[in-house]
Amino acid sequence: MFKNYIQIALRNLLRNKAFSFINIFGLAVGLACCMLITLYVYHEYSYDTYHKNSERIFQLAAANTNNGETMNAAAFSPGIAPAFQSEFPEIEKIARLMSLFQDDRTLFQYREPGGNIKAFYETKGYMADPDFFSILTYDFKEGNGASAFQNPNSVVISEEIATKLFGSESALGKVVKISSSTNNDFDFTVSGVFRPNATPSHIDARFLMSFKGGDIEKWMANTTSLLNNNMFHVYLLLKPGSSVAALEQKFRTFEDKHFRETLKARGGDKKLFLVPVEDIHLRSDIEHNVTPAGSRMYVRILSAIAILTLIIACINFMNLSTARSTKRGIEVGIRKVLGAEKSSLVRQFLGESLLMAFIAFLFAIALAELLLPLFKEFSGRDITLSISNHAPLFGVFVLLTIITGLLAGSYPAFYLSSFKPASVLKGRFSNSFAAVSLRKGLVIFQFVISVALIISSVIIANQMNYLRSKDLGFIKEKQVVIPLRSTASKNNFESLKTKLAANSQVQSVGAAMYYPGIYNPSDWLMYKEGNSMADARSVYINHVDNSFLKTLGIQPKAGRIFSHEFPADTNYRIVLNQKGVEEMGFASPEQAVGSWVAFEPRGEQIRFEIVGVVNDFHFKDLRIPIESYGFLLMNQPNFNYLIAHVADGDMASTLQSIEQSWRTLNPNEPFEYSFLDQDFQKNYEAEYRLAKMIGYFTSVAILISCLGLFGLATFSAEQRTKEIGVRKVLGASIASLMMLLTVDFLKLVIVGVMLASPLAWYIMNEWLQTFAYRVEITPFVFIGTGILALFIAIVTVSFQTFKVSVSDPVRSLRYE
Repeated sequence: MFKNYIQIALRNLLRNKAFSFINIFGLAVGLACCMLITLYVYHEYSYDTYHKNSERIFQLAAANTNNGETMNAAAFSPGIAPAFQSEFPEIEKIARLMSLFQDDRTLFQYREPGGNIKAFYETKGYMADPDFFSILTYDFKEGNGASAFQNPNSVVISEEIATKLFGSESALGKVVKISSSTNNDFDFTVSGVFRPNATPSHIDARFLMSFKGGDIEKWMANTTSLLNNNMFHVYLLLKPGSSVAALEQKFRTFEDKHFRETLKARGGDKKLFLVPVEDIHLRSDIEHNVTPAGSRMYVRILSAIAILTLIIACINFMNLSTARSTKRGIEVGIRKVLGAEKSSLVRQFLGESLLMAFIAFLFAIALAELLLPLFKEFSGRDITLSISNHAPLFGVFVLLTIITGLLAGSYPAFYLSSFKPASVLKGRFSNSFAAVSLRKGLVIFQFVISVALIISSVIIANQMNYLRSKDLGFIKEKQVVIPLRSTASKNNFESLKTKLAANSQVQSVGAAMYYPGIYNPSDWLMYKEGNSMADARSVYINHVDNSFLKTLGIQPKAGRIFSHEFPADTNYRIVLNQKGVEEMGFASPEQAVGSWVAFEPRGEQIRFEIVGVVNDFHFKDLRIPIESYGFLLMNQPNFNYLIAHVADGDMASTLQSIEQSWRTLNPNEPFEYSFLDQDFQKNYEAEYRLAKMIGYFTSVAILISCLGLFGLATFSAEQRTKEIGVRKVLGASIASLMMLLTVDFLKLVIVGVMLASPLAWYIMNEWLQTFAYRVEITPFVFIGTGILALFIAIVTVSFQTFKVSVSDPVRSLRYE
């Protein structure tokens, strides 16, 4: 019997090639999309699952309340880890981790035995305590975690960096000079080499240095406050059997002892809590961490797209199967007359559906493997597809295929098996009102999904374009950013600036510790003249030279900016933005000029005279409202970045000229640069990836919907062949016949557009709320999308309707 079912199923597939192709291809595409997104979701939830004792590893976090607003963060002062170790016996080990926060690129220099210097910049550098590798698991190729940081000035590097530095030679014991703005220039001995882990981690380190032996160690020794300099991430390994809830309850006493009164005086609070290491990436809701957290909202959006895409494919199957019911009706009638029971017919039709689903599954695996490189590129994740690494997922995919086959074939199976043999054998069978209504409802549902995705894609594209084109309050174009990492390059800054200023291709040159769009860790609590620390407000501080503001085109609102015209300016003069003077209580920018603001780092008041107020500008991305910002003049050549505003013209020759100036002064250091506008846009990488993914999957959903619409149009035309012939004999034109066949489908699309529009508006409006600055959702988006959906529907069905409309009426009348 089973063999008979298979034979009949294969015959039906081969006899109805167009129907089979549409169903199998649609299911394959839907399954492939579902597989890819499932891999992405699996990847997002697999972060840090590989650590030994992961159930006992936690990261310290805090809910920080300031001016009535609460934000979760995982950054602390350096003194909190030793305080925890001494006060909480539940902690077996504790370690701090700090990113090289002033370095997007860190300079590595290695003098080879022949005397040649191998130099390059590296990214993703961190510093850590000795117990770091005893808490978190790293796969060491050379050395071991237990002893990696026993000695000062030790560095653990990735396998890739080791190959770049030493080739196939052993890296252990070799000395590398590492220059960073965070830790200064020091020689480090390689104490370990680690392999990349197949499972992702929220710590994306390419190299880690010991705290011992650098400038940071000295600075940490002089930092006693548990509230300031919050740049350290703290990891704890709890003793077996320790209660997390009980330990967190003890934190309240610690807070009262060390900082609650101080924070209360400032109008703030801090509540400590623990985050399991496996929850850090996706389930912690921590805004400031080692790396940006994953987005549960994006995961939910993509999961919904995967499910909806698969549902669209299933709808195609159900629609086409019920539409073909007249052709299968006689078969059902004969089988019932010959004694077939309804249950056996149900099994047969479900078997056919499952066979098609498994054929589609094989094509889906091949399609997913083919599209995986592209998916990895626009998802920004290192995702692989292999049975060895994802055996459980393949089991899920097989189960998903079975469910898809049963879901897609269930209604057609029960619908077809319920035919009455007497009616269908007498030719009196016609599609029931319920079946026709269901098909229409399913088509509407398909277009609700497709149109909602199109609207979402348009709104996301509009927001991305807005982020690219919005005036940020400074000149972002043609700004070449050059990192200054070593002591030598910092000391040569003035000479380099002089050379570039004399270059006709360079309009202006400035330098600063930070520039707009990158992380600035320097925020001070400041208050205006006549107030106290109780009235202090947080102000981001940037140390700049006397031409930085001019180079970026930041304009004064009142007073003046730093410039060569005022050589007497000192480190105790400040330029604030409008938001800063407003938050500190000045009535106007003009009133602020000439007044002073104060900062009390160790209880001692330090005053700064306000010489100017500049227009507000975006130094952070557009998700965040503009905050208080201040510029201090730094006369010492210790800047992190040089910025050159270049003139219009041949950019390649300009960069070559700048490089020549650099190599003249810094022959042993590589020349690297970036563009400020591109650096700023990197803040929106997650949004760009989401836009690309939704765009691609929207195209897939439209394709599947169009396949289904094409199939329905084909069967609808077949059912009305005789009617078309009669109308043509009576003088109906081709245009009127095409309109007759098309209008029913267009009605369904219009209903789909009307239902999809409010749904898409709600979802996209919620997404846009994550940006402080955003586009408005205008009616033109919905009107344009509706017109596009109608156009797609017309194009999809027009081929088949035109084919029927121009057919010979004699053949049409002989059709039955």
